Amino acid sequence: MDNRIIAVIVAIAVVAVGAFFLWGGSGEDMTIGYMPSDHNAALFVADSQGKFQENGIKTKLVQFYSEGDLMAAMASGDVDIGFVGIAPVLSSIENGAPVKVISAAQTEGSAVVVAKDVGVNSVKDLAGKRIATPGESSIQHMLLSYCLKKNGTSINDLKVTVMKIPSMNDALRTGKIEGMITCEPYVSIAKRNGAKVLVDSHDILPDHPCCVVAASDKFINEHPNETAKILEIHRNATDFINNNTNESVKLLPRDLLGDGGAERMSMSSLPFISGLNDTYKKDVMDFMKLEVDLGILKKPISEDKIFWEGS
Repeated sequence: MDNRIIAVIVAIAVVAVGAFFLWGGSGEDMTIGYMPSDHNAALFVADSQGKFQENGIKTKLVQFYSEGDLMAAMASGDVDIGFVGIAPVLSSIENGAPVKVISAAQTEGSAVVVAKDVGVNSVKDLAGKRIATPGESSIQHMLLSYCLKKNGTSINDLKVTVMKIPSMNDALRTGKIEGMITCEPYVSIAKRNGAKVLVDSHDILPDHPCCVVAASDKFINEHPNETAKILEIHRNATDFINNNTNESVKLLPRDLLGDGGAERMSMSSLPFISGLNDTYKKDVMDFMKLEVDLGILKKPISEDKIFWEGS
């Protein structure tokens, strides 16, 4: 056999073996952290369709119930990629966490929900009521704070309790709380259970950024090609959802499928997006400045510290 042909075969074999040991033979998984929410549907769809595996990427999906815990795991290096709200990402970056936003995931998709018979008909009526939020680092907590400020009151006027999002509907139904700010599909589930949406996040802050895809600096620097591939997978999954909403519902995790009707309502209401265009970046920067005004962030963060330059 011609020596040049042998050399080419050897080179191809070396590349193939290298790729195998990068994501397969070494047993190393790319760890993706996520919250149990329809906001992260693109991740669930891509995973259900086997798109990561098709591209030679071994994944380990880890569910979190606190966005603060998810970001702490990213900061420590235990999680490579996070599907998470923009608010905890910004707080983590301000505190020195080595992470970047690499793509948008969706906008809006949260609401302040109250039990039907608790005498709450306006935002000001929330004063003195037991209201659950997912925690101070969550985007829902920020939206509630902003909503109250717009209506001449303060979150300090409420009896705020921190609760895991999947537990809120039961707490509302059993009277442990009188209201909550939560995300989809739990908003749609609450409505089907007879609760009342007091104000939707679209009305609080129209077109606001919500969940994003974030990556650790370490992962980006060590795996730039895989990072770009993840963005492609995310974009394709987002396009699939927007063109096949009902089919996408069937691809969601079972722990989100307790109420198929609520899921279809939820998924059809969510604006799913991907990428980082200039308009979206400006929306994030405006959101960040709003958090500074609310005292959630201490000072503005520069754009280069928030976004991955390769996105």
